[in-house]
Amino acid sequence: MKQFLKFTLATIVGIIITSFLGMIIFFGIIGSIAASSSKTVKTSPNSVYELELSGQLVERSKDDPFSGIFASSLGQSAIKSIGLDDVLSNIKKAKDDKNILGIYLNGGSLSGGFASFKEIRNALEDFKTSGKFIVAYADTYSQKNYYLSSVADKIYLNPLGMVELQGLAANLTFFKNTLDKLGVEMQVVKVGTYKSAVEPYIQTSMSEANKEQVTTFITSIWNNMVNDISDSRNISKEELNQIADKMMTFQPTELNIEKKLVDSLTYADGMKDVLMKLTNVKDKKDVKLLSHGKMNKVSTSEKLKKDRVAVIYGVGGIDMGERDGITSKDLVETINKVKDEKSVKAVVFRINSGGGSGYGSEQIWHALTELKKEKPLIVSMGDYAASGGYYIACLADSILAQPNTLTGSIGVFGTIPNIAGLNKKIGLTHDGVKTNKLSDAISFNRPFSPEERNLMQGYVDRFYEFFIKRCADGRSMHADSIKAIAEGRVWTGEDAKRLGLVDELGGLSDAIKIAANKANLEDYSIKSYPEKEDFMTTLLKDFGGETEARIMKSTIGNENYQLLKQIEQAKKMNGIYALMPMSFSF
Repeated sequence: MKQFLKFTLATIVGIIITSFLGMIIFFGIIGSIAASSSKTVKTSPNSVYELELSGQLVERSKDDPFSGIFASSLGQSAIKSIGLDDVLSNIKKAKDDKNILGIYLNGGSLSGGFASFKEIRNALEDFKTSGKFIVAYADTYSQKNYYLSSVADKIYLNPLGMVELQGLAANLTFFKNTLDKLGVEMQVVKVGTYKSAVEPYIQTSMSEANKEQVTTFITSIWNNMVNDISDSRNISKEELNQIADKMMTFQPTELNIEKKLVDSLTYADGMKDVLMKLTNVKDKKDVKLLSHGKMNKVSTSEKLKKDRVAVIYGVGGIDMGERDGITSKDLVETINKVKDEKSVKAVVFRINSGGGSGYGSEQIWHALTELKKEKPLIVSMGDYAASGGYYIACLADSILAQPNTLTGSIGVFGTIPNIAGLNKKIGLTHDGVKTNKLSDAISFNRPFSPEERNLMQGYVDRFYEFFIKRCADGRSMHADSIKAIAEGRVWTGEDAKRLGLVDELGGLSDAIKIAANKANLEDYSIKSYPEKEDFMTTLLKDFGGETEARIMKSTIGNENYQLLKQIEQAKKMNGIYALMPMSFSF
């Protein structure tokens, strides 16, 4: 017995010591990662900023110390994210830094929104005014990445590579047949002929109105892309459309040279020779490439100024239960904080949202109204600022969008599922008592009665009229003028400017300049809100609620994960929503 207790005690002590040492090693690794992430990088002569075009482009970057751990454990590749804010900042740093001679766009599989790509492309156009070079190389260029890379002075392609150029198509996934098999009927009340966010749950194909609006905005986006490529590559728009009709993806690689889509065919290691000549160095080893990560750590010479222009980010669905979406309560707190900061003289509200909760949108609108009483408020639209996203934009002093931003979608809907069919399939029955006529109204277990549907429709109609008033007041337009372009219809930024929903076409930097001008600022700093999470906060989240999302994304892929997230959001919908068409695949 003594021997048993001795071995048991030794085992317990060993486990404690091992756990203690493991914790020391773990936090030592964490400390070294945190320390390395905070080190400043200094540029040296003849440097080139290498922007790797792969992964997922997001509005703002964040510290992600263990992005690859879960993916690696599952035998999957990590989904790398790149912040648009960092890309734009790094391009400006590269332009201003005398040691950096050019930019190398490496790869062609970065995914993201059309307006975000336009923003980067505009920044690269501005970079070229410095006289510095831009070159691009990829084994395969996706269509968006070719559009972005077409701004380069020279475009290089793998001798067996492909350039995707075939025009745009938009596809929508429909759930009605699946819901029918389950015995679930999605009961919908809405306002707006074009308000198509509910179509996947009640139809098996797109309505004619939805086809009309989608055709209009994808044609506008495509024409904008063709115009930019035409200007950069000196190929007529007519010829580019003829090339696209050939579906260049599966054409012989040499045809890309013949059609002037690319300048030369080479392998990846051949780019060292190209860069060596452009930087005037004698040896390939002397080509100094600064990765995107290193460029993030290159400090700028700008000093902190007393006066500030605040950039408040509103990204994602509004109160849709997304981990990275907009929580109206948190965003209102941020807006109020900025309103009270005396050093902030003007505000840019950067919106990248397809909308969401009507209640949450109104809360944000109210907070912005109070802020606007004290400071100039400019809205900068990203890929989306539609439905609820437009609701929270319409009151600004000035609204800017990219030509290919999706906005508008001024309409409202409400959904209540009827699961009576499902109950019957699985043998569930319901019974109860009530004190008043409508005590059991809007039940999930039976269809709407005519009276219930009328009550619900009246409620949605009133909110729609309220939405129209908000837009009319914000844009100083008559309500009838807003109604004529509302009906839930989605517009591109280009069309929205023509219709009066947007004031100017431009990006975030343009919005910041306008905000500073309205506040009569000549010397100012820019501060972003909410502040980015530090390393440890991100780390704790990684071991918290975000772990499940990481595993799912790595296992089933980002596209399928987004589809599952859409279904999850539908389960959580409660109340009225101002939401644009969901999950279009371009």
